[in-house]
Amino acid sequence: MIPTEVRSTRKPRGHGFETRDEILDAALRLFSEHGVMGVSTRQIAGRVGISQPALYAHFRNRDDLLAELCERAFSELEQRLNTLPEDAMTDRTALLRVCRFYIDFGLERPDAYRMAFMQEKRKSPEEDLDPRFLAAGLTTFEAFQKRLTRLVSLGLTRPGDARLLAQSLWAGLHGLVSLLLARGEFPWVERETLIARHLDLLADGVLHPDSLTPRR
Repeated sequence: MIPTEVRSTRKPRGHGFETRDEILDAALRLFSEHGVMGVSTRQIAGRVGISQPALYAHFRNRDDLLAELCERAFSELEQRLNTLPEDAMTDRTALLRVCRFYIDFGLERPDAYRMAFMQEKRKSPEEDLDPRFLAAGLTTFEAFQKRLTRLVSLGLTRPGDARLLAQSLWAGLHGLVSLLLARGEFPWVERETLIARHLDLLADGVLHPDSLTPRR
């Protein structure tokens, strides 16, 4: 149950508190604190300081809120990936930069990352996710894959098509981020050392042997 002391005081009409961004920000915090399935639209409205009907003027239901949070998270990750244009993907350093964009997004924006990648399982198969979840993820993945396609076209990767390489690399990055977020109590080695070595190993698995990092 959400403690009453963390709720905002009900705001009077006309003060601009019924905005979509405020509702989304409040929902993201509550989902992070209590889990998606443990938060109702009534609780989100209470955190913002508006009525539940006022929230429904912006979002149809909780899943509508979740879908927009997911879209917003993937959009932010895609913007980070696009910091490095496709035509700049010409070597190992560029590959490591793109991978680091992914890692940094997950660790700097853990609540958003969880919305995009780590939502809890629905109670029944009938509770299908909004199709916007998959669409947002695919759009961002395509931006990631295009950068691998560039490396493949230059002959810098191991055999395999760009989609295969991109999916394998994406999975490797997610594995590290999700473990660091979900198991912070584990006695990890120094974080930057771990990230650097993990990215080196992933790059070694993607790039042609001529580009491999010398063993230290």
